[in-house]
Amino acid sequence: MGWRFRKRIKILPGIHINLSKSGISTNVGVKGASVTFGPKRKTYANIGIPGTGLYRRDVVSGNGPTKESERIVEYKHVSSGKYNDFEKQNNSGCLFGFFNRLFAVEKNSVNEDMSEDSNVVVNSYTDVLQKKEHLSLKTGNEYKISPKECVKPLPRHIDLSTPINPKEPWTRYKYPTLDLLNKYDDRDKFFIDEDEQLKNKKRIVDVLASYGVQIKSIRGAVGPTVTLYEVTLVDGLRISRIKGLEDDIVFGLSTIGIRVIAPIPGKGTIGIEVPNSKPSMVSMESILNSRKFQEIKMELPIALGKTNTNEICMVDLAKIPHLLMAGATEQELSVGLNAIITSLLYKRHPNELKFVLIDPRKVELYIYNLIANHFLAKVLDDNEEPIVTDVENAIRALNSLCTLMDDRYRMLKKAAVRNVKEYNAMYVNHQLSPKEGHEYMPYIVVIIDEFGDLIMAAGKEAESLIVRMAQLACAVGIHMVISTQRPTTTIITDNIRENFPGRIAFKVSSIKDSRTILDMKGAEQLVGSGDMLFLNGFTLDRLQCAYVDILEVKRINEFIKGQPGPIEPKKLLEPTVDENGKCATSISPADLDPLFEDVARTIVLNQQGSTSLIQRNFSIGFNRAGRLMDQMEWAGVVGPAQGSKPREVLIADEQTLEMLLNDIRE
Repeated sequence: MGWRFRKRIKILPGIHINLSKSGISTNVGVKGASVTFGPKRKTYANIGIPGTGLYRRDVVSGNGPTKESERIVEYKHVSSGKYNDFEKQNNSGCLFGFFNRLFAVEKNSVNEDMSEDSNVVVNSYTDVLQKKEHLSLKTGNEYKISPKECVKPLPRHIDLSTPINPKEPWTRYKYPTLDLLNKYDDRDKFFIDEDEQLKNKKRIVDVLASYGVQIKSIRGAVGPTVTLYEVTLVDGLRISRIKGLEDDIVFGLSTIGIRVIAPIPGKGTIGIEVPNSKPSMVSMESILNSRKFQEIKMELPIALGKTNTNEICMVDLAKIPHLLMAGATEQELSVGLNAIITSLLYKRHPNELKFVLIDPRKVELYIYNLIANHFLAKVLDDNEEPIVTDVENAIRALNSLCTLMDDRYRMLKKAAVRNVKEYNAMYVNHQLSPKEGHEYMPYIVVIIDEFGDLIMAAGKEAESLIVRMAQLACAVGIHMVISTQRPTTTIITDNIRENFPGRIAFKVSSIKDSRTILDMKGAEQLVGSGDMLFLNGFTLDRLQCAYVDILEVKRINEFIKGQPGPIEPKKLLEPTVDENGKCATSISPADLDPLFEDVARTIVLNQQGSTSLIQRNFSIGFNRAGRLMDQMEWAGVVGPAQGSKPREVLIADEQTLEMLLNDIRE
């Protein structure tokens, strides 16, 4: 079949004239598909089938789009270049089907039919990918199209050794390039000189000596905003004495932004951070262009900035697993959010990551509307904006995420794995079948800008949903980043602090605000303009936040918008609603924990609904105890969460409980 071209002349991009011994033909096509109009009234339509290693060629005798014509359907393996056996079919309107398929490839639409004639063409890319397990990718195997079905192999050997590529069908997607970011050659350099270091060292030695503290040595490590001076004390001097003089040392040095670390963790030295006279900017380009970022192997890598020793600080959000950001107004809190989102966009494919953006103030995250189809997820409602700005819709989105979380837990249980990383590894290696409802699970990052507005408007309902996801969602690949400019105890409650081990504090106005965010002082001593403290578990680091301005973010989003990808945002599951119209937890009796009945009896006998009681009595972890408490609420044993207080027990005696348990069993 076909011609051997003697000469191929390009007229316009995608349009060629082919000269061969058979005559003259014209060719029109895009990447992955083409239509050729040749001599003898024959038309050739070619299209690749993603994920199969095959592409299909339709040969039609007769170019009339509405006339009866004979069609020959062939399949060709990319590696062999040879066509297999074919089948002949008589169909009308064949060229319409060709063009539909051609344009579907150009739009990269995986959810639309590639032809209106289901008898002769593959219904959709999605069907091909879902039935990939039935394909043999060995060269020379034969395939046929049957009505209402995808590709079925003739009885041959099945080879499933090739893993599924989770990036399909958007394998041509290109990640953002570094030239989209601003480069600040001069401002990235540190301007502190030797004279300034010597002057600061002398001041520190004099201040300590005035309080009778003798030192062995002092050396400085220059950072972008501050210089860390490590002081080694003489033998026999107790650290507690330095801690008692901390305020006096800060007062004696007479400079804002001084922080005393006594001692530096892992070292036998005292640290004194002194601001540089000329702070330097840490550009996002300098972070992402580093070898450390380029070679990093993390699930959700976020680049935060540089430490006071000039080291790049990068963490895996999947291991934190949730992040709380807070600080006073005009302290670059929005820049920190943009830095987190930008670093994720540079490392993750649209099939691997989705964002749920909640912006009660309506103006901070609007720029990400450009990448709504590629990277955003929303509830099943075509009228709703991809970025949630209404409080009622925010609650609906959080409930939808809770429903998705429960659904993912059911799929993990069915697959007998512990987390989403293990689940996806099994899926790509053909160990989980799409026929049983399994699919690749992208990570979902929920970002709430100014969640204080959400808490003030929605109250305990919003807080309980955030806390519930913070307790349970990390294992199923859902992670949260929340920020606020009102670091008060009414906004950042005990429940929030306990469930957000990763915390970032920008400059605040008082020690009280610092303790609210970090459970310790220090944030009130920062110098501002992106200077921040990052608490990750038990480690506290001082960083200069990576700077990315709104124009850079816009360029990155416009670049992503122009890449092949999904044609609409990812649809989240519709939240489960109870008889009162409130969203309820989607739990069925079959999903109840084996300890459910024993835990229910313990709660009723003690008349105390607390997670700690379950942990102590049954020797289980916090996450499992939290899930049991949610199941108790679903069953009506306890009431909703009341902040840090124990839940109200709704069952008065054991006899009433047994009646309830009997109803659940039935």
